[in-house]
Amino acid sequence: MAFVDNCYLLKHAQGWMLWDTGVADAIAAMPDGQKPADARATHWKRPKTLVSQLQQLGLTPNDIKYVAVSHSHPDHIDNVDLFPQATLLVQKAEYEWPAPNQTARFKAQPSAMKLEGDKDVFGDGSVTIVSTPGHTPGHQSLLVKLPKTGALLLSGDAVHFQANWEHRRVPAINASPEQTTASMQRMADILKKENATLWINHDKAQRDRLKLAPEFHE
Repeated sequence: MAFVDNCYLLKHAQGWMLWDTGVADAIAAMPDGQKPADARATHWKRPKTLVSQLQQLGLTPNDIKYVAVSHSHPDHIDNVDLFPQATLLVQKAEYEWPAPNQTARFKAQPSAMKLEGDKDVFGDGSVTIVSTPGHTPGHQSLLVKLPKTGALLLSGDAVHFQANWEHRRVPAINASPEQTTASMQRMADILKKENATLWINHDKAQRDRLKLAPEFHE
């Protein structure tokens, strides 16, 4: 099945913020993408680099003030190192969670802000990191309130597809089924309270209905 992998750039009066960084830019130079050794695994393709898409908007990686990641799986953090000047916003539980080979998932970064729960990023309620553990120990989602579009909840991988959300299905690969279920309920409560729309990161059918850079949602 085809699915997508989104990065979201947010413009705020206090600076630019990038939510998730996607698969490695180097994959864009591979004519047929990055094929897995196991045919059952994901075949990654990247038609454009993240850096080139920023350049199209007149930006460089050094213009990004904050980089926040939903979690530490490669398709969400592979380009984090392109933003050494940015402050990394990540849950402490995620930052300290060892990789399968017992190495660190993130390089030591003095500008990393290790969160322990929710975070109002700009202090005005417009962009709020929401702790939603379960898929990984320190998974987080993002509540964004746009002036014209309204409130959006960016799912990360708290849910993967619309059917996954509607039927509250928990993937077998998740770190904690119990935390996943609790996080999905919390997300449902936020959606109701904020009259928000859920944007599901990997859901291609939904993504195909959205504006893509250089277009934008206001």
